[in-house]
Amino acid sequence: MDDLTETYCLIDDFYKAIEPQLNARLLTDGKRHRSRKCSLSLPELMTLVVLFHQIRYRQFKSFYLNHVCQHLRAEFPQLPTYQRCVELLPRCAIALAALFEALTGKCSGVSIADSTPIAVCENLRISSHRVFRGMAARGKSSTGWFFGFKLHLVINHLGELLGVKLTPGNVDDRKPLCDFANRLFGKLYADKGYIAKWLTAFLKDLGIDLVTKVKKNMKPVALTPFDEAMLRQRSLVETVIDELKNLCQVEHTRHRSPINFTVNLLAGLIAYCLMPNKPRLSLQDIRRLSKPPKLIPN
Repeated sequence: MDDLTETYCLIDDFYKAIEPQLNARLLTDGKRHRSRKCSLSLPELMTLVVLFHQIRYRQFKSFYLNHVCQHLRAEFPQLPTYQRCVELLPRCAIALAALFEALTGKCSGVSIADSTPIAVCENLRISSHRVFRGMAARGKSSTGWFFGFKLHLVINHLGELLGVKLTPGNVDDRKPLCDFANRLFGKLYADKGYIAKWLTAFLKDLGIDLVTKVKKNMKPVALTPFDEAMLRQRSLVETVIDELKNLCQVEHTRHRSPINFTVNLLAGLIAYCLMPNKPRLSLQDIRRLSKPPKLIPN
């Protein structure tokens, strides 16, 4: 319960700081805006959706009915019905996006980029899917074809998210990487799918060195021992993706609304940012392993 209190205090303090800006940007179309209060305040609603991902529930309905309504009545005394709570979820989308931006990490000079598919339905149901028609698209990853989106992300060596971008599933991985350039410096490590002369030159002009392995039909590129060691440790980003999907539940195929899909994704990302123990790399160990062994004379 201490973690719940800390999470609520963090979200409530953040919302109080940005509330005037959010109210100033409301689109009223020249009419008086109605700001009716509901039984759950916006910070309480944000806390609930983040808590859903923190305690590893698979379905929001079972979380709300079996956990929140049964065990958290003292903390949330004016809980609405489940249906009403779902109707209120879109209200916190913008605030969740702002909170995620505030919780992103800082570039350390060593960054890793990758993307992962976010499927919105099973492949057998693609032809009958309606929720994300016109938004999602068919794409192919290393595990096969899927229908949905791609989540592009960049992390530092501490496992902290530096930025994410959601695109349709058929978007080239290299294009969204340019949008992260203003947050990065130093070395950026990626897989062979990011190889492109224009991308390397674009990042080079911004002071970022893109380091990847080469394909079989390409000439070998001389890499420093540290870069070779970091490419072997690039699987750190795959560990982060695994935690986002299997622990923070950013992907499932039961969405009935695009806006609630966005809320679920943002809440999962925030839950990961609040995790105290993230997967990380020790740069000192990597530098030590990348040094050539000392020769001992006979």
